[in-house]
Amino acid sequence: MNDSTQHHAPSRVLVTGGAGFTGINLIRYLLDKGVAVKSVDLEPFEYADCKDRVEHVQGDIRHAATMDRACEGCDLVIHGAMALPLYSEEDILTTGIDGTRQVLAAAVRQGVRRAVHISSTAVYGVPDHHPLVETDPMVGVGPYGKAKIAAEGICDEFRDQGLVVSVIRPKSFIGPERLGVFALLYDWAKDGRGFPMIGNGKNRYQLLDVEDLADAIWLCATLADETVNTVFNIGAGEYTTMGEDWQAVLDHAGFGKQVKGFPAWPLIWTLRALDRLNLSPLYPWVYETAAKDSFVSIDKARQDLGYAPRYSNKDALVRNFEWYVAHLDEFEDASGVSHRVPWKQGALSVAKKFF
Repeated sequence: MNDSTQHHAPSRVLVTGGAGFTGINLIRYLLDKGVAVKSVDLEPFEYADCKDRVEHVQGDIRHAATMDRACEGCDLVIHGAMALPLYSEEDILTTGIDGTRQVLAAAVRQGVRRAVHISSTAVYGVPDHHPLVETDPMVGVGPYGKAKIAAEGICDEFRDQGLVVSVIRPKSFIGPERLGVFALLYDWAKDGRGFPMIGNGKNRYQLLDVEDLADAIWLCATLADETVNTVFNIGAGEYTTMGEDWQAVLDHAGFGKQVKGFPAWPLIWTLRALDRLNLSPLYPWVYETAAKDSFVSIDKARQDLGYAPRYSNKDALVRNFEWYVAHLDEFEDASGVSHRVPWKQGALSVAKKFF
């Protein structure tokens, strides 16, 4: 771990996207650390367990006045707000690019010295080698990938102006409140069904537990400027193959069911066709990469931050599945396009009968 002097811990933190899956997990983590928390989000903040301890600004991060109000009195901004891939292209690009500029500009105006920007390993596109390192080329696939790359460019600009900006590129992360695409598979497991897998399931696909993400962000919030003013890949330290990791959920469910691999290309072409009919439950980034290797090197974060992930892929998936089953009655009738609600099963609801 870097021996540079510790930066003092933040006393008041703004979390953008505070009402979403990432936001609420970070907020609970910060409250446990004794930090005062503000939140900004388009959605209301409705978590009964901490609603009275969080100052929430309901508004759009693309608006300067909203961001000035949100940043006021804070000494750290954690920027996680983003329109997810199921939103319109315009919303994705403007939230990711204009929104990031407004967040960081307001931080500077309000005297905030430090920010942590949550980017994505989607900035690497569909790579030709693994593991990926922070200096690998960035290739934008689709609006989401392009917006994330542009947002990192904006972080560079503000770094040049003297703001300390950590950029974290997390793998797909899961934990309490995470539903989205994962709820499709958890729903099948709880009902005693197997899982279909795009491809043979022998590819290695690294995930990340949201608690480990929060640890990495806290390290970026508390270590010296010169240590954190850069980019870090963050992911699980232990992962096997996609098939083995998902099998852990089926084993935990206890019905003796198995993951079943299917040839990737026929399934991908089927999902592409369903996508065009608005019947696919998955967006292209998920089904185009699900059968490929996808893992990053976390050596830089281990060495410079002292990052030490606590959860393997299997641990994270089972922990998320247990949370899903325990909270089923809260979202059984809900579906939408955020990570906090299950996505519509579309044509997969028919396929479920055959597993």
